[in-house]
Amino acid sequence: MKYCILILICLTTAGLIQAQQPVVVPQVAMQKVYEEVKTPYKYGLVLLPPDTGKKIDCPTVYKSGNNWYMSYIAFDGKGYETWLASSRDLLHWKNLGRQMSFTKEGWDKNQKAGYNALVDTKWGGDYQLGKYDGKYWMSYFGGSSSGYEPEPLSIGMAYTSKKPTQAFEWQRLDHPVLASSDTDVSWWENRNKLFKSYVIEDKVGKTGHKFIMYYNAVGDSLPNNKPTRWYERIGMAVSNDMVSWKRFQREPVVHHSRGITGDPQIQKIGDVWVMFYFGAFWKGRETATFNRFACSYDLINWTDWNGADLVNSTIDIDKKYAHKSFVLKHKGVVYHFYCAVDTKDNRGIAVATSIDKGSSSLRF
Repeated sequence: MKYCILILICLTTAGLIQAQQPVVVPQVAMQKVYEEVKTPYKYGLVLLPPDTGKKIDCPTVYKSGNNWYMSYIAFDGKGYETWLASSRDLLHWKNLGRQMSFTKEGWDKNQKAGYNALVDTKWGGDYQLGKYDGKYWMSYFGGSSSGYEPEPLSIGMAYTSKKPTQAFEWQRLDHPVLASSDTDVSWWENRNKLFKSYVIEDKVGKTGHKFIMYYNAVGDSLPNNKPTRWYERIGMAVSNDMVSWKRFQREPVVHHSRGITGDPQIQKIGDVWVMFYFGAFWKGRETATFNRFACSYDLINWTDWNGADLVNSTIDIDKKYAHKSFVLKHKGVVYHFYCAVDTKDNRGIAVATSIDKGSSSLRF
């Protein structure tokens, strides 16, 4: 009997130990992630602005049927609109039209920069869009003022019951879901500019909510710490219905002492969650932009990669900036989409790959 009890205790203890994952992801595990996701071959530009008066940015890629789709944002001097493109092979893309356009009124009339929610997070998965409450969802940052990212910018939610494989206007909630004026706003996001957001389902269950939104924002700093003021960091909010959102914790989840840490995208590789993001103007790299990643076991505690960049400025099309990633794996090939900006400030979407796919014929 004593032996049975001892065995039961040992088995129970072993189960508890197995269930408790570490908070920090070791760099040896992150090295394996790096080897899996690295894309040393720059194919070049895959999407140019729909007309010469626009600059495009921030790709989000998903699949439906045999086609791939990319939502992206376009700036024309007045503000941001959200557009859609399609592809059969991830290398050749065609503009389809607008998904969120300028409107005559509303809190977001001159700024609507959208990012599809609930993209399949399985590395090498189907990359389809998930639905909630019978709808597809898109988070976006919006504002009423015209110009380049003017204050204030808040986060809203758009939705549609139609399959988003064609360009049409999405419906939008009539109010922001996160704003710098909220009572639960934190120090790192209190400067009237909330930017890119990325919404996934909480499949780990540690937050106690159905959905997690990762987003970057501009904030003040801790008292008497002027060098870190006005920079961007990534934090998280949670929701059970896609409409009501609240901050999950006061501190950002990925950040650096200076510069920008922004534009999160989430994938699950093995037992590790990977957040792809971009960095810019960090201490010691004051003029550079680059794409990097962090890892987590629980979607709350994130460990930053301390090795080489995934993408940075190396060729003419991205000589000024190479940043803002969307990374996926399809048929054994990793595609790292990013925003490329040349020295003349032309801005388009480029891709780097894990296998040499040749060179794009597109030029600015």
